[in-house]
Amino acid sequence: MKRLAWVVLPVFAVLTFAQESGAQNPPTGTPAGQRGRGGGGGGRGRAIQVMTLTSSGFHDGGTIPVKYAQPGVEVSPPLSWSSVPDSNVVSFALVVHDLDAAGNNGDDLLHWLVWNIPATSRSLPEAVPQGPQLADGARQISESGPYYRGPAAPATGPIHHYVFELYALDATIDVPPVGAPPAATRNAVMTAMAGHVRGKAVLVGTFKRKS
Repeated sequence: MKRLAWVVLPVFAVLTFAQESGAQNPPTGTPAGQRGRGGGGGGRGRAIQVMTLTSSGFHDGGTIPVKYAQPGVEVSPPLSWSSVPDSNVVSFALVVHDLDAAGNNGDDLLHWLVWNIPATSRSLPEAVPQGPQLADGARQISESGPYYRGPAAPATGPIHHYVFELYALDATIDVPPVGAPPAATRNAVMTAMAGHVRGKAVLVGTFKRKS
């Protein structure tokens, strides 16, 4: 598939791109961590390297097991990534959002935002502990609080698409995980990423409660 130049697209266009590309061929430029708004591009025409993000819990485009959803244990799924840029990667940021649900601020629903993941990391384990700051220095929030929020699409509606976006950055993000509403923190992190993205990977999972 030909690489597409990144523009801020409607949600249905982003989803179509993710599905058609196998969700592993991200566009070059601005992150899509927020509905209708970008976070930050590579800067100065710099190419964004395509990385690979996978989970042993579900395959790309597949159903997220109930274990990782609100009706189940609601622990975060294991994630691993590869094809990281060879140089200038200082940290990683992960954005997990539901394209088919609206959050309190009008953007799509934020299920997890983890930033300042160490540059040496190539995975996140299953069941990442709750709390605003992790032992390795990474910080996290969701629409609900400082922890992973599992999928919860109702049985009476359509299947929801949960997009996991991983960014390799050439900087750390100096945004505290506490002291502001989740929407404001999300916006601050995405804004701070502007010009610092070196690589990106996308993984899509689906979920709908059983009737």
